[in-house]
Amino acid sequence: MSSILTNNSAMVALQTLRSINKNLAMTQSQISTGKTVGSAKDNAAVWAISKVMEADVKGFQSISDSLSLGESTVAVAQNAAETISDLLTDIKGKIVNAQESNVDRNKIQDDINVLRDQITAVAGAAQFNGLNLLSNRENTADTGTVQVLSSLDRASDGTVGISYIDVSKNDLGLEVADYSAGTATAAGSGGSISGALDAASAVALTGAATAPTQTLVIDTVAAGTAVQVNITGAAGTVGAAFNDATRDVSYVARDGDSQADVANALADAFNARVSAAIDDGTLAATSTIAAAVTVAGTGVATITFTGETGTGNNFSLQAVETVGVSQGGGLEDLAGIDVTTDAGAESALGDIEGLIQTAIDAAADFGSVRGRIETQSEFISNLTDSLKSGIGALVDADMEAASARLQALQVQQQLGVQALSIANSAPQTILSLFRG
Repeated sequence: MSSILTNNSAMVALQTLRSINKNLAMTQSQISTGKTVGSAKDNAAVWAISKVMEADVKGFQSISDSLSLGESTVAVAQNAAETISDLLTDIKGKIVNAQESNVDRNKIQDDINVLRDQITAVAGAAQFNGLNLLSNRENTADTGTVQVLSSLDRASDGTVGISYIDVSKNDLGLEVADYSAGTATAAGSGGSISGALDAASAVALTGAATAPTQTLVIDTVAAGTAVQVNITGAAGTVGAAFNDATRDVSYVARDGDSQADVANALADAFNARVSAAIDDGTLAATSTIAAAVTVAGTGVATITFTGETGTGNNFSLQAVETVGVSQGGGLEDLAGIDVTTDAGAESALGDIEGLIQTAIDAAADFGSVRGRIETQSEFISNLTDSLKSGIGALVDADMEAASARLQALQVQQQLGVQALSIANSAPQTILSLFRG
């Protein structure tokens, strides 16, 4: 049945053409934007996921900048520490030359002073953007470690955490610790130390058939707290050979130090004094005098001091704790090197080995952290690329398919227009029924 009021064919053709035009507009939008999901109305779930991932990409790009800054800072410190190590090695050569009695030790000392000044200059200049990792002399907490932002960690529940790479400072300054700035605490007062040597008076290690021992326990650590072990002995005894008159067996804790760090520093200083006494013949090479460290699972460190066997080989030890001390530099012993005398030249030879090791350890620490930062930086770069690829897989348009679909829709549009034209002309045939 034909009707001049309702043209069903035209309505069908019009609906088809509208659908074709809608798909054509969508395809043209995908081609122009390059995205199948350009807004939340296209696919709300995929759009939301892509936006979260895009936010993470932006965050990782900022982290990459942070890692680059951190790597540059550590690289400066590493290079400076290696330079200082080389300069200390040069000083060692000068000290070795000073062991001869027929050399101009004053001239050698002048050369050492020049190298020492150069070390000070290098340590002072080893800063990047105002941060010097070769200086750590503050008594406040959280100054001995620098945190480099390294990652954003998104949990399954959507919460985001932050990860850091900790960079510990390694002080290579020459400043001398100022004990006068601190306040000595009473022995046995329950401070940072305990054990037999934390007593009101010196504790004797009396030579006997069995080597005697005494202990010092490092219970807690606070920056600016100094622990000094005084060594005394009567004239003619082994104690007199290395009486402590210059605070050589002492250590000032820095921020970031553990109980083990303090205990090992004290033990190393004590053993160095013993080695020097053995080298100059004051103590026999078979001497049992030594200090050893053990660390409990809780972190508490115990130093066990062992004495000498044999009657008359007596000496005494006493630990003194001082709070509020102004720390010296990590190479403070370099300031006391003086090769103008026989005793000074001989003592300097032992001291320089420890100083060189300090600089080497610092350079190694910085090198290790720098390698970790480089690895993390490369990982973040690859992760960012992967996230971008994932976002693209979710929202990017398949341009080949879109191009083919565009051509097909353009043909369909033309056919739809033609079909609508035919449908609209159908009522015209009704006029022929009324012509005579």
